[in-house]
Amino acid sequence: MNPVAIVTGAGSGIGRASAIALLRAGWRVALAGRRADALQDTVAEAGDAGPRALAVPTDVRDPASVKALFATTRDTFGRVDLLFNNAGMGTPAMPLEDLSFEQWKDVVDINLTGAFLCTQEAFRVMKEQTPRGGRIINNGSISAHAPRPFSAPYTATKHAITGLTKAASLDGRAYDIACGQIDIGNAATDMTERMTRGVLQPRGDTMVEPRMDVRHVAEAVLHMASLPLDTNVQFMTIMATKMPFVGRG
Repeated sequence: MNPVAIVTGAGSGIGRASAIALLRAGWRVALAGRRADALQDTVAEAGDAGPRALAVPTDVRDPASVKALFATTRDTFGRVDLLFNNAGMGTPAMPLEDLSFEQWKDVVDINLTGAFLCTQEAFRVMKEQTPRGGRIINNGSISAHAPRPFSAPYTATKHAITGLTKAASLDGRAYDIACGQIDIGNAATDMTERMTRGVLQPRGDTMVEPRMDVRHVAEAVLHMASLPLDTNVQFMTIMATKMPFVGRG
């Protein structure tokens, strides 16, 4: 039987590309995201693999919505072998002191609390299913290592995702649940389109930054997902080779 994945944020960008890569590799995939129309666009883009997709409109900030996502996936496909915690957002670049509480809370709720709620539900399902276990992959980002200017909420949540990854990896050992993290830098998606026009650098100027094809990120996620459960990619960094990160330039 083909393995089963849940991909959050599957309506666009990295989530869409990764879901399609999994579908084309034979996986059955539950597509989670807030916009039903965007999820259907992902199904359509998957082409002949689309019939193995299940679109489940989901708000990862809401515990009841997350429970419904996992229940629907299990009822439809019978189990959950993979969770890709990908849903995320940031704020416009602005000084830390100008951020509103609502902006801070929105980013924390989606990037961190959403990942926790999905991880918690994945543990509950994976512990009880037969065969037992599964894999969780968290989208960490280069910001899990180093911030961009004026990115406090996003950077804080991505550093926290690293802690969640380590805790889940440790706590999942007894139940054959592997947990790893992929830290992604400058994948070519709508979210990074601004980089082609120049983005703010720590020294105060702006610079056009190179990007990489999002397909390569999807292939990396597929590689991590396809390993046997006795093998784990704990942390992977995949990035545009010439983006300013290593050595800060």
